[in-house]
Amino acid sequence: MTIKTALLNGVYTIEIARPEKKNALTGAMYVAMAEALNAAMADGAVRSVLITGQPGIFTSGNDLEDFMKRSGSVSVSPARVFMNALISCDKPVIAAVTGAAIGIGTTLLLHCDFVYVSDEARLVMPFVSLGLVPEFASSHLIPQLMGQRKAAEKLLLGDPFTGAEAVECGIANAVLPAAEVAPHARRVAERFNALPPGAVRASKKLMRGTVADQLHKTIDSENDVFAERLTSPEAKEAFSAFFQKRKPDFTQFS
Repeated sequence: MTIKTALLNGVYTIEIARPEKKNALTGAMYVAMAEALNAAMADGAVRSVLITGQPGIFTSGNDLEDFMKRSGSVSVSPARVFMNALISCDKPVIAAVTGAAIGIGTTLLLHCDFVYVSDEARLVMPFVSLGLVPEFASSHLIPQLMGQRKAAEKLLLGDPFTGAEAVECGIANAVLPAAEVAPHARRVAERFNALPPGAVRASKKLMRGTVADQLHKTIDSENDVFAERLTSPEAKEAFSAFFQKRKPDFTQFS
């Protein structure tokens, strides 16, 4: 099984468990995570949701082989189904991140309520290097959090950033030694057992306000450009280079 779920002491854990593939996400895994979030929202025993990966790896992002097989085959991608569920989740969502969080591994963190990262964490958004564009409102949220100059480093150049940088810019709440990330995140998640659940949900809704509508509009715009970019010569060169394990050659493009 590649997505594991468990309910313990009010905390519904969604664990990405595909370490042999660096927790790369397939369409089926996205659907499983969306279903898990919907189940958590519907279950009165659930007070919070905890999303985790494996020791040393949160997720390497899309499984590119699976991704390329699915490209263009559905009007709404499995990743979009998952992200819609995450953005719509009315209960607190806490993420525990150790190791790499690549692509959607970073962008999904932008939509969690609490994020705890290890001092070994490495966050990367390599969309442009793949001939693509940012996704899931990261083109709006990253400049908002970091400012245009730092955002250009992360989104245009694809520069990685550390857990400490994630805290500094507001993506994460705290950076901790790797062994302490998951236990700390669980302690935070369990604090909601002592709080009135209705007030928590109502407060989260107020905090989001009209932002959710803006996020979906941005995501729609990104998705349109993303779909166009997928069939571009630049993206074809980037993906061919990835599968052939060589450096892409973009000198032919203007």
